[in-house]
Amino acid sequence: MMDTSASKSTQRNWFIFLLAPLALIMTGCNVNVIDLTPSTMKANPSNVYTITAQITVKNSAVVQATLRPQVVIDGKVHPMSLAPGSKNLFEYDFRMPPGRNEAAYYMIVQFERKTEKGAASKEIVTELGRFAIENRYSVELEVNRAPVGTRVAVLGRGFTRDDKIMVGDTPAATRYDSSTSLSFYVPTLPEGRGYAVKVMGISGEIDAGTLRIDSSRVNVTLRPSTISREQVSTMFFQIPEEAPPGGLQIDVHTDIPDSVIMDYVRIEAGQSTTSVQVLGGSPGQGSLFVTIPGYSEVVVPITVN
Repeated sequence: MMDTSASKSTQRNWFIFLLAPLALIMTGCNVNVIDLTPSTMKANPSNVYTITAQITVKNSAVVQATLRPQVVIDGKVHPMSLAPGSKNLFEYDFRMPPGRNEAAYYMIVQFERKTEKGAASKEIVTELGRFAIENRYSVELEVNRAPVGTRVAVLGRGFTRDDKIMVGDTPAATRYDSSTSLSFYVPTLPEGRGYAVKVMGISGEIDAGTLRIDSSRVNVTLRPSTISREQVSTMFFQIPEEAPPGGLQIDVHTDIPDSVIMDYVRIEAGQSTTSVQVLGGSPGQGSLFVTIPGYSEVVVPITVN
């Protein structure tokens, strides 16, 4: 015959075993702790980084005034303070020791809960959290739009002399200014579009934002614009900005190719003007079409008698 007292005892033990995890969950439900600390933070000159938690009381039995959030880091316990202007955000500013770029921590939230016998002390311990310091990053482009040839700065941290700027798929002439600043010249690309700007280096690739290339006009004059056969005229070019490293190749074509004889023309790096001689050929009347990627096309009338 079965021992009913032993059976009831066994059932009671199993019932307690099953309820134990549930009791822990319910206790934890008195206060809700959400770790808001980012896993990666940008390096800063102060070398101070904020650990943040949102702590919400979910049970009226919890005495709000008794909440004592703390953060444990490197084996030391530090009190967390209520963030200015907030009712449930708590933070602690951790000064990263020299030579380190990451840290591990966990939080302890202590509080009192009202009971039939008065008050009971409780605490919640969070899981282990980690964050790392990012020493190389791009903050922003100095501007988000510019014409061809303009010098544009990229602000950030951790730049080196080996870094190069890419605008879309085109390498841009890059200048190292400091570990927190690079600059580049907007390459000759079709205007009216946005291009992704990236910093490429041995330490990896960094997105710097998007740059829209605006159209810019080339000032062109032909003096004189009416010439005779074998007579020479001079064509002058001027751009708003100095030509970037490598210079700017200028494409000039015409609808009267037998009437116009001229050499290739370019604006050298660091210059904003140039000129080329135009020799009259067979009689004709037409136009010279001046195009540079990133600049509006200029049409110049010409007559050869």
